[in-house]
Amino acid sequence: MRRSVSIAVLTVAVVIGVGTVDVSQKDLLASAQQKPETTEVKIDNFSFGPGTLTVPVGTTVTWTNRDDIPHTVVSTEGAFKSKVLDTDEKFAYTFSKAGTYPYFCSIHPKMTGKVIVQ
Repeated sequence: MRRSVSIAVLTVAVVIGVGTVDVSQKDLLASAQQKPETTEVKIDNFSFGPGTLTVPVGTTVTWTNRDDIPHTVVSTEGAFKSKVLDTDEKFAYTFSKAGTYPYFCSIHPKMTGKVIVQ
């Protein structure tokens, strides 16, 4: 009789343990999916790199000026506008809506880029 009770208790413990592991994995997956994404665009040699960037909604894009001269990051639609960025300065913007966001450097208007948010 004791052996039957021990086996039953062990079986319940194993089932509860497996259920806990399954819930923990789901929690980890959910938190990983909710973690906001970030990506970087480098400003160097009078260009934005990459020139076109595709990201999911909620992504924060950070532009870093690696050039020896100042640049800006300005949305052609007015969604965002950086201050003048000196060497190694950064500007970040979080894209909360899907769409295409073309941008340029207001000091050097031939410098252009685009962020596609899906």
